Amino acid sequence: QVQLEEDGGGMVQAGGSLRLSCAASGRTWRAGWFRQAPGKEREFVASITWSGDITNYQDSVKGRFTISMNGNTVNLQMNDLKPEDTAVYYCATQMSIIGAYNNVNQYDSWGHGTQVTVSL
Repeated sequence: QVQLEEDGGGMVQAGGSLRLSCAASGRTWRAGWFRQAPGKEREFVASITWSGDITNYQDSVKGRFTISMNGNTVNLQMNDLKPEDTAVYYCATQMSIIGAYNNVNQYDSWGHGTQVTVSL
């Protein structure tokens, strides 16, 4: 199982930016970022294949968030942050090439999460 270590969360005002990083101990098929706000289910944010050639985004973050891969580190650049982006953000990896990119149950390894708080 791949070990994942997230970094980069914090507190920012609306309209600001944060960059999340996730260092993986090994290579898999796909990496993704998910988030979970208090009282809500964990939801898909963005994903990228390890080769970097396929990316996917949740509609609400398109044009604001960018996912990228650098070696075995997956980054999430978050711009124009909104209060509704406040959540714990989790990095995850998926071994199967037939797994759905946005299905939380089809990811194999998870990081511990990093808090992102966006204030008005």
